[in-house]
Amino acid sequence: MDKFSSHVKNILHGFFLAIGTTIAEPSTILPLIVNYFGGSSMLVGFFASLLRGGAVMVQLFAAFHAQSYKLMMPYLRRIFFVRFFSWFFIGVSIIIFGENYPNITLFSIGLGLFIFSFSAGFAAIYFREIMAKIFTHKFRGKTMAYRQFFSALGGLLSGALAAWILESFEAPQSYGYLFVISSFIMALGYISFSLVEEPIKEEVSKKESSFGKFLKNSYVILKADKNFQIQVTTFLLAYGYLIALPFIILDAQQKIDLDGVAIGWLITTQMVGAMLSNFLWGNLSGRGKNVLTAKVAILAQILAITLAFSASSLYEYMLIFFLVGASMDGNRIASSNLILKIAPADKRPVYIALQMNIVSLGMFFSILGGVILHFFNYTLLYSLSLGVLFMALLFSLKLKETALEV
Repeated sequence: MDKFSSHVKNILHGFFLAIGTTIAEPSTILPLIVNYFGGSSMLVGFFASLLRGGAVMVQLFAAFHAQSYKLMMPYLRRIFFVRFFSWFFIGVSIIIFGENYPNITLFSIGLGLFIFSFSAGFAAIYFREIMAKIFTHKFRGKTMAYRQFFSALGGLLSGALAAWILESFEAPQSYGYLFVISSFIMALGYISFSLVEEPIKEEVSKKESSFGKFLKNSYVILKADKNFQIQVTTFLLAYGYLIALPFIILDAQQKIDLDGVAIGWLITTQMVGAMLSNFLWGNLSGRGKNVLTAKVAILAQILAITLAFSASSLYEYMLIFFLVGASMDGNRIASSNLILKIAPADKRPVYIALQMNIVSLGMFFSILGGVILHFFNYTLLYSLSLGVLFMALLFSLKLKETALEV
């Protein structure tokens, strides 16, 4: 465990994946793309949710099979190929159909996002199980902080690349180029992690006779573990910021001049927030303070949404996206480490899938936000988002650090 080569490959995977996926960041570029082809605010919310939350539908099914696997990497490599192809498909579809066939273009974007996110449901289970096998608890927090730091650095480069492409080429071709180019950059990350040496797992569970029986056993696990219930509820409600986030960029578009350079600055600022915050998250996680990490991250989200009420300049929006970038990485580290601490080794895929399935429902909050904005206004949108985040903060006060596993 804790091999330096695995540490480097994990970082490279995060770095190149961040460059690729930030091209269609759900809070900045993706809403603008959907809006360009005539998509409504509800479709913006749906696509943002699809990119972030499509994986929720298959994670328990993936865990049902994965609990009996001694090796995850062969399956993960297949998922990597599917995700590369779906991202590449979006770019090609935009270039071919473009504004001449906007409905076909939007359908192709949605299909590609669905496949990309759907396959992530399998990838998340396999990836986290491998991470638990190759790193001890303390080092896992360290390597994830490094990974997120370099992922944010990749996001910075992605912001600059996106700004250059958007300024150099006319829409919608520029949107297509974003996806095509980023798919090959993303592939470098997939290749890096595919080369990790995964040890064979001896503590495996015998797979139940049916998926239905597996679901019943999973429910028993969730019902019996009160700490697990509080943890899941906290991180589900912590996604309350997504009710408003995809629409902040559309609000900004009405108030300030958002050209390609300005959009690039917002992406860059979000990545800077993520990158710099990992010095804090890594330090807290390495000291076993994952609960505190979650509380600080939720407070940062509350501050960001509060600022959105009155923001009227590029600098104010840059601060909002800085806080969002920081908080997203904080919650990611806290939720990942806490679940791996409380899960028994033989049931780890089940615990991971349960948390990710339930928590990932929060990724669909953007759909609710789209409906609210369609029928009401930004004030109600931001107010509801804040209300959910305050509930998350209250539940986080009940979270407890469990004993270190290693």
